[in-house]
Amino acid sequence: MLLDHADVRPVFRKLSRQLSKLGSKSAPDAVHKFRTSSRRVEVLVTDLAQERSRNDKKLLKLLDRLRKKSGRVRDLDVEIAALRSLKIPQEPARKSRLMRTLAEERANREKKLIKVLNKKTIAEVRKRLKRTAGTLEIPGTTNPVEVAMRKITELEVGNSAVSEQTLHSFRLASKRARYIAEMAGHDAEGMRLVEQLKRMQDAIGDWHDWEQLARRAEKLYGGAQDSALVAALRNVTRAKFRQAVNVLTETRSTLTGKKRASVTTVRPGSLPHPVPDTAVA
Repeated sequence: MLLDHADVRPVFRKLSRQLSKLGSKSAPDAVHKFRTSSRRVEVLVTDLAQERSRNDKKLLKLLDRLRKKSGRVRDLDVEIAALRSLKIPQEPARKSRLMRTLAEERANREKKLIKVLNKKTIAEVRKRLKRTAGTLEIPGTTNPVEVAMRKITELEVGNSAVSEQTLHSFRLASKRARYIAEMAGHDAEGMRLVEQLKRMQDAIGDWHDWEQLARRAEKLYGGAQDSALVAALRNVTRAKFRQAVNVLTETRSTLTGKKRASVTTVRPGSLPHPVPDTAVA
């Protein structure tokens, strides 16, 4: 299905509304919605538009800065939620200390975000959003489903091995591809693709969140042999890793139409950790 241009302008209006909410209160939901809205605008400008104007480039630079700041807050929000969900009778004091550490860092990150997100910045972003929305040119032959499919099917799993780096790459690509596919509106093929990409995005993102939480705990308490809390977090992370690998291989098999191949998983932690991406929702 070709892109319905009637679906484009609401994307810009929604981001403008989210700016106000984020500026007044950096609640977890507001942070998350701002990041997803800004990413949707970004894919319109970078992946679907015919060309980018000087204003478009400045807009992308502003959004990237704000998304990185808000991403550091968002990371802590999901880690706090994950830690709360962990039911472990051992080491309650250590769990409480880790929770306080996360909450304190979250408060510091929020202050930095609010400092950057002042009235002047919000006004400038809105001004550039309006300009871009009015001048953006997307070819009439653009098929969001095809563009989104390419984002995923062009990525390869080297030597049939899925590592942390592999999951990290697909985590970023699946988010971007999903937001592109959403531009197909109510097209049945597009909606199926969005559902598949969201499932993969959620599974890989879940692993990534627990992995980040486990690393923070290790900084405080050492390895799994030194702490029952760290051991529990590592057990959860390994399970989430296996689940993410399964969802990734199943989704790629479905999208490419190829029979699911036998995939070797590289043990989490056996390769250099991927760089945390706080610029992605």
